[in-house]
Amino acid sequence: MSDTESLGTVQVSLSPRDRFVEFLQSRGMRVTAQRLALVDQVFSHHEHFDADQLMEQLPKSGQTGHVSRPTVYRTLAEFVDAGLLRKFVLNGRAVYEHDYGYPQHDHFHCTECNRLLEFENKGLVALRDEVAREHHFRVTSHRLIINGVCQDCARAKRKSRSRMNMI
Repeated sequence: MSDTESLGTVQVSLSPRDRFVEFLQSRGMRVTAQRLALVDQVFSHHEHFDADQLMEQLPKSGQTGHVSRPTVYRTLAEFVDAGLLRKFVLNGRAVYEHDYGYPQHDHFHCTECNRLLEFENKGLVALRDEVAREHHFRVTSHRLIINGVCQDCARAKRKSRSRMNMI
């Protein structure tokens, strides 16, 4: 679901795990082995994912370290509340991405293959800030998802059409 180029990182004072533990403790919530296993798994690599994809990466039922589906969904919501992940909806599915320690960026979403391409554009940020100033608005964040068709899918469509024209 993801095609992430390296956008770099943002300097943070705590690891995602430490930030999550601090979040849980500040709300009087228990720090469990399952929650810690999930934060470690999610932050072991950078990609966009949904709950089903995360479940596929975890130990199966009956194996050591298994995490139930309800716990995964509940903990993903906690990650969002803690500022570790951002959640957005694509084609009716909740998709998550790293937020903590990751720079502001936007996305191209291919409506054919569902791939997400990340990009940063300083001109876009400058335009956002200019429009906000004109409207006396203080921006705290933004999310831009541009829908369309990626190069690979467009190329595949052209090939398919040219084959159909030959018949």
